[in-house]
Amino acid sequence: MNKQNIVLIIGVVGISSLILTGVLFLQGKNGGAGSVVDSTKFNFKNAIGQKAPDFTLPDISGNNVNLAGLLGKNVVLFFNEGLMCYPACLDQVVQLSQDSRLSSDNTVAFSIVVDSPTNWQKSEKDLPYLTGAKVLFDKNGSVSQLYDTLKLPSSMHKGIYPGHTYFVIDKQGIIRYTFDDPYMGIRNDTIAGEIEKLK
Repeated sequence: MNKQNIVLIIGVVGISSLILTGVLFLQGKNGGAGSVVDSTKFNFKNAIGQKAPDFTLPDISGNNVNLAGLLGKNVVLFFNEGLMCYPACLDQVVQLSQDSRLSSDNTVAFSIVVDSPTNWQKSEKDLPYLTGAKVLFDKNGSVSQLYDTLKLPSSMHKGIYPGHTYFVIDKQGIIRYTFDDPYMGIRNDTIAGEIEKLK
């Protein structure tokens, strides 16, 4: 094989490689086979009917609560700023915990806050009505981000902390209701009504 043929073969192989790389890159950008783009990113606006993203967070006792472990129950999640949002968020946290319609063999409600368990325990001394609240601690905000709650209208610190956002998840782990509340009211009746629809 002469030198010219070797150069020609190398050139053809090189060009073919470039074309193949370009095709794979474009498929990735368009979500085709071999895609490197995450097309499954959770979006609050399109959450209803989607499977709720799984997570594990600690409660006040240090026990880990895993969402997938709650299959078979209706689950209410209330994302909020916690201690920084006094009294509106804290009032709703307490009201959710004390509502028998949202605490039964079939239904459980958790407030997801960005506080640390240590700070929460300290605050219970000054605000004893917080004691016993069903709170999960999302200290680094990763679950709040996963659920796309950081940039909604209710957030007072957009991109950093959630505001006042609800999810109702059915027994199969499917999101059936969402509500972002910039007015930061007590929404137990609304949430209980949505739970009732799941029966």
